[in-house]
Amino acid sequence: MVAAARAWVGTPYRHRASKKGAGADCVGLVRGIWRELVGPERVALPNYAPNWAEAGGEELLLTALSQLFVPVEKVSQGAVLVFRWRRGVAAKHTGIAVSEDRFIHAYDGAGCVAEGPLVPFWRRRIVGVFAFPGVMD
Repeated sequence: MVAAARAWVGTPYRHRASKKGAGADCVGLVRGIWRELVGPERVALPNYAPNWAEAGGEELLLTALSQLFVPVEKVSQGAVLVFRWRRGVAAKHTGIAVSEDRFIHAYDGAGCVAEGPLVPFWRRRIVGVFAFPGVMD
């Protein structure tokens, strides 16, 4: 799981993309790893704008992940992390934990998929932790 996620590091940030080495956003990173480890995606992803969570306000990402992944209690190696930028807006960012203290995610601020520390800034924004179904690390 961690090796699969680390293989995406350096992939350029591209909104709605999901191709290792070519481009990915945070959801695309999780989708790509799903395809590698689980198989074909079970649901088609609708079009979404960069501000989709702020505009709609619905918990689309958190709801979808809770239906496809297995909820877990704590951050651990290989867990899918879901983040809410601020109170009152829907969750809209994901990452993959490589340990209890580090994670991999794609975000436009870095310009690519990157690994970094799960510092308090990120940790306090976690609103969901999930495991890939049937995948053991």
